[in-house]
Amino acid sequence: MSAHQYDEGHTVAGWTGVGIATVGTSVLGLGVCRVSGALIAVGLVITAAAALVTWALHLTGWGKPPGRRPREQWGMRVRDTGARQGHPGCVGCRMAGRGGPRTRAVEVRPAATAEPASMESVG
Repeated sequence: MSAHQYDEGHTVAGWTGVGIATVGTSVLGLGVCRVSGALIAVGLVITAAAALVTWALHLTGWGKPPGRRPREQWGMRVRDTGARQGHPGCVGCRMAGRGGPRTRAVEVRPAATAEPASMESVG
């Protein structure tokens, strides 16, 4: 029996992003402790780069789609074959212009104006 019974989402994209973000927040914390604006700026840039690198790796198939994956794809080194088309419901894929058919904006037309009804009693 395997030690992992759940798809926890351990992916190359996730771990790479966490590693870079850890370095970025460490530099940011050092900048706060030393009261150095330059270190704070560098820490913020590294932390932002972590998000961009994670997003790029997700789009190239090294991330995890939203929801549960099939058991064969639970391994960390298994590439996601559906990343190129985009994942439905995935914000990162939608930001990249992927994720299924787009819905067109519905044109709102004013309602047709009808003549006012007569107030005469029928009878």
